Amino acid sequence: MLLAFLGVLITSCSSELDQPELNNNFAGGTDFSKTDDMIFSLIGVYQSVTSRGWEQPLVVSTRGDDVNAAGDQQGLINQDRYVYDNSFFGSRTFWETYYGDIITAHTGMEQIERYQEFADEDGVALGNQYIAEMKVLRAVLLFHLSQVYGAVFIPTSSDLNEFANVTSVPTKDEVMQHISDQMDEALPFLPDMRPNERTDLPGGVTRYTALMIKAVANQELKNYQAVADAAGQIITSGKFSLFNDYYELFKTPGKLSDESLFEFQYSDFGQGEGDRVGHLYNPYGPNSWDPSIAGSGSGWGFFEPTIKFVEFMLDREENVRLETSVFFSQRGIDSLIASTPYTEATLPAFVSPTTRDGDTNTADVRSIFSSGKHYLPTNQLIPGRTGYGSNKHYIVFRYAETLLVYAEALLQGASQTAISADDAVNIVRSRAGQDPLSGVNLDQLVDEKYAELSMEWGKRFFDMVRLERYDELSFGGRTFTPDRTFVTYHQDQIDEFPILGDIVNN
Repeated sequence: MLLAFLGVLITSCSSELDQPELNNNFAGGTDFSKTDDMIFSLIGVYQSVTSRGWEQPLVVSTRGDDVNAAGDQQGLINQDRYVYDNSFFGSRTFWETYYGDIITAHTGMEQIERYQEFADEDGVALGNQYIAEMKVLRAVLLFHLSQVYGAVFIPTSSDLNEFANVTSVPTKDEVMQHISDQMDEALPFLPDMRPNERTDLPGGVTRYTALMIKAVANQELKNYQAVADAAGQIITSGKFSLFNDYYELFKTPGKLSDESLFEFQYSDFGQGEGDRVGHLYNPYGPNSWDPSIAGSGSGWGFFEPTIKFVEFMLDREENVRLETSVFFSQRGIDSLIASTPYTEATLPAFVSPTTRDGDTNTADVRSIFSSGKHYLPTNQLIPGRTGYGSNKHYIVFRYAETLLVYAEALLQGASQTAISADDAVNIVRSRAGQDPLSGVNLDQLVDEKYAELSMEWGKRFFDMVRLERYDELSFGGRTFTPDRTFVTYHQDQIDEFPILGDIVNN
């Protein structure tokens, strides 16, 4: 239903949505007395937040010992090696589009407030929910921006004039505290259900999305009791469970599962032609392959799991999660054999260029592996849709991460607010076919997050930075130092806001 709104309603009302954003006023002809139209403003914000350019998730994700930047995108390659290029187009569009969408969220909130002037009591309450949803969507973007850049601006309205004479830039800690506070403001107005339980907008934001964002923001602050409190509420709700099949979680069967706390939704609407809402997954795929469905498009080979990660998983006998996370090529397998103790005879049978769904990775340039979490089997494509990964959702937050950040908070000294750390970790391990642990320690927890969350939004990199485990990030010829934590602002942003240059220089 949400995707139907995106594909149909936005087309009909895009001029009304665009007018306030472009002109920073409400003189675009919108009749705010038509309070039933209030949902259009909300859908417009969902559309903006999910309409990510292909390079933007890579700017967030392509650092750490779980993933390499591959192919010919030198800006990504430099970033992966902690050599930051302030002329890289990806960092410019990441900054500009994320802030553009944050301003769109503020525009939407201001439009809702105008509708509320004409609404009855029920309409006002619904408007409060919509505003709360927009705060959560805005927080997702601001969270990623601050993870990448550290100190970033915090818009408080759609009025761009507030940035005309900025004299300071909030620090990362200030941004994360702001996000946490915003979630506290939003929580009382959000539906008390899983995202997939919503019937008005299936997959839309709920109170548990906000609690998850509050948890990870406080994790960045190392405020571990707040992490345990927020994540504990998700756990004790009893509403969430892990999807039974880790391999299919990241594919069509896993869309909007009971594990999902928030995902960017995309669809071909079950039709081989016509309207679609999609994301460009080509960067994650092999640049050549032999698909089981002839004519299915290949990828670009810009993003590959590392040999370090593959060896780590093999050493742990991680069959379920390794098969899911890595789409092997023969070139990658040969590289693995040449650089590790593993031989063709000792590798598990699933370490093969051909997946269980019959797609064969034939890449012999650019990447040695591809990301299995961003791979959609061609037998799951809608007939007539040939684009790599077409119809695939993009998971942002899921319950397995909730369990692991909760367990880490307890191991960092927080008081238990739900289950034990052992129980939280073992729920995740059980799905992966791993034996339960007793007396889990922080090292084991860190390894569990590596196995479970790699290739997902740079979570491994940000964990290693927060925990100051810098040696893990110095591998494969890279040398990480704490001053390499944040990506350099693009020169265009420095030119527009010279104060950003002062931060870089300091």
